[in-house]
Amino acid sequence: MSHTATAPGTSLRSLQRRPATFGHALRSEWGKLASLWSFWYTLLAMAVIGVGIGALASSDAVGVYNEGTAQDRAAFDPAHESLFTGLIFAELAMVVLGVLVMTSEYATGMIRTSLSVVPRRGRLLAAKAVVLTVVSLAVGIPVGFAMFFAGQAVFAAGNIPYATLSDPGVLRAVLGVGLVLTATALFSLGVGTLIRATAGGIAIMFTVTLLVPTAILPSLPDWLGDPLLKYWPSAAGMQVLSVQPDPGALPPLGGLAWMYAVVVVVMAATFVVFRSRDI
Repeated sequence: MSHTATAPGTSLRSLQRRPATFGHALRSEWGKLASLWSFWYTLLAMAVIGVGIGALASSDAVGVYNEGTAQDRAAFDPAHESLFTGLIFAELAMVVLGVLVMTSEYATGMIRTSLSVVPRRGRLLAAKAVVLTVVSLAVGIPVGFAMFFAGQAVFAAGNIPYATLSDPGVLRAVLGVGLVLTATALFSLGVGTLIRATAGGIAIMFTVTLLVPTAILPSLPDWLGDPLLKYWPSAAGMQVLSVQPDPGALPPLGGLAWMYAVVVVVMAATFVVFRSRDI
């Protein structure tokens, strides 16, 4: 077998010039995230706050059910009641994580190093999105189950109707927690990349996720506020939690699909902007 002679160091220089593959980018992005204590603290806060607030909201729902009318009791949705409030607060933690995935690199100047290692910007952003998606699902789905079981335990202890995973639509609602958290994280990554500032990105996402659908749109006249609320991405996505769908809202899977459609548009715009910037 013949061997081609090469100058000493040629092979090493060749490897150094070789562009990082997508697999390299994925490992790099996971390594950067996993090395940050703030990453683990944020995930822990999301789990504790989501489950804790969800249990408190379920406890409050027991009193509301006992004091409600027959019509109110007939409309009681145990799965939704155990998931909705906890998910709102878990979303806020996921907003912080999604924004920080990109803005932390701008804040520390690490973005220059990341782009020197992975010069293809689309590949770098895609790697961040994939890692964030996997993390969001891996944490969000168990948190959804924990919120559900905690809430149903509260309902059972309060002697009011409770749900099981075998009930129609319940498993979809529980899995929807992880899917909504993932969509929120990706939306936040897009906004953080566009804004390049942690405080600004978080402020925008808090407004979009919480303030607009819970305070601003409900205060508008019904002819304007109702249709806007129906198609507001975060509100539409929350419909996946409903076992007894609201006739005035998008259907559960339709609302979730609409939320993801908006996320896709935001991420597509983010790719275009990120690839055209100097830094």
